[in-house]
Amino acid sequence: MAHTKDLKSLEKAIIINASAEKVWSVLTDFENWKHWNTFIIKSEGQAVVGTKLKNTFNNDGKEMVFKPKVLKVDPGKELVWKGRLILPGIFDGTHGFRIEVLGPNQVRFINYESFTGIFSGMIMKKIHASTEAGFEEMNQALKAEVEQA
Repeated sequence: MAHTKDLKSLEKAIIINASAEKVWSVLTDFENWKHWNTFIIKSEGQAVVGTKLKNTFNNDGKEMVFKPKVLKVDPGKELVWKGRLILPGIFDGTHGFRIEVLGPNQVRFINYESFTGIFSGMIMKKIHASTEAGFEEMNQALKAEVEQA
């Protein structure tokens, strides 16, 4: 049986040599994302459940603005939001960041998203590779930002 790649979900992980608290502090300081984050190049709002963020993504050189709703905030562990394109059910993305403690000054940072909606398969065929690359770039940039401070 042939293995088919799941285009409707993405997950990229990286080891960061810092405490979970330090990673969380940089991750949730949205105002400073513009200085280090090459994927979500601007974020406005706060990591508070029920609030909306205004995120500007750089996806393959094209800027896209999403206004996701924060669904989960577990300080030092996980941040989750859900965004959508136009109307619910068209192209929805639940994006999360999870921090797993490996040691006193080492964590695994996981950047993940799952996509749903009637056009999710078609849209993801077009943007999967660039979105996956964006997750990887963001992880690398977060690691550099956290470890250099």
